[in-house]
Amino acid sequence: MVQERTLPTFSATTAQLSKEEGLRLYEDMILGRYFEDKCAEMYYRGKMFGFVHLYNGQEAVSTGVIQSMRPGEDYVCSTYRDHVHALSAGVPAKQVMAELFGKATGCSKGRGGSMHMFSEEHRLLGGYAFVAEGIPVATGAAFQSKYRREVMGDESADQVTACFFGDGACNNGQFFECLNMAALWKLPILYVVENNKWAIGMAHERATSQPEIYKKASVFGMAGVEVDGMDVLAVRQVAQEAVARARAGEGPTLIEALTYRFRGHSLADPDELRSKDEKEFWFARDPIKKLAAYLTEQNLASQAELKQIEQKIQQEIDEAVKFAESSPEPDPNELYRYIFAED
Repeated sequence: MVQERTLPTFSATTAQLSKEEGLRLYEDMILGRYFEDKCAEMYYRGKMFGFVHLYNGQEAVSTGVIQSMRPGEDYVCSTYRDHVHALSAGVPAKQVMAELFGKATGCSKGRGGSMHMFSEEHRLLGGYAFVAEGIPVATGAAFQSKYRREVMGDESADQVTACFFGDGACNNGQFFECLNMAALWKLPILYVVENNKWAIGMAHERATSQPEIYKKASVFGMAGVEVDGMDVLAVRQVAQEAVARARAGEGPTLIEALTYRFRGHSLADPDELRSKDEKEFWFARDPIKKLAAYLTEQNLASQAELKQIEQKIQQEIDEAVKFAESSPEPDPNELYRYIFAED
């Protein structure tokens, strides 16, 4: 087991959290966890095909960042581990599930599958199968917001973009090129590194000369922040500050969220490379259990209210599966649709 980094300290007493906000965060995280658990079940039952990369354990990052933005207005750019980002961005669970089943009712019309979630309506710019592929797309989205506002005089163009990627992407050229441009042009973007310690089977410390990714922001004169990615309130506070800074025209932020995936790289991964001690260290820091404990301790929610949310989400997931199973396959006559932009 590699020596764990010292996690940044965060005092939950500084969190300005109402009961409504707390329950919304909990519901979003439960939605992500239950959805992924159901994906594993459906995959092993032969209902899904190809590679499926689950997000279990990292829910605090997706929820903490995306729920700090304006759903349906701000942009979200994901990775190949994209189901939960789509859900946090507001894409209905039934559309995400149908996409995983390869059905015409999926958010990408059954063309994308697990790694290519997309929704124009929800400003989800896509999941991307290639490592770091979404970083230039997100940077372009942030540029068009700034261009529309400053050059074309569109006062409503104050959208912020959140770009998610993993620790493995930070050694790719796109990462450095895009951070340089974003800092140079003061683009309204959050670069969110979900450092879960492993790039497929490569330990992060073995792959990079500077394991503390947030420090790389200093090279570009950009704000760089390290945050406990297993604490949704810590992520939320950092994200809120970065979003406010971006919307005010003060430029981008590089956020390194120290997190962990509870399952293997994909559902085809036997997960034999990571040590038992390492897994147990991180399992004990489950972000959902941490938030539930906080909400009850602060009298923001009762156990009954949390249970009610869990039951509601379970029903939503079950309905999503029924919707996906009963949805039609894409029409073979439409094989060439959605390749080019259409009116």
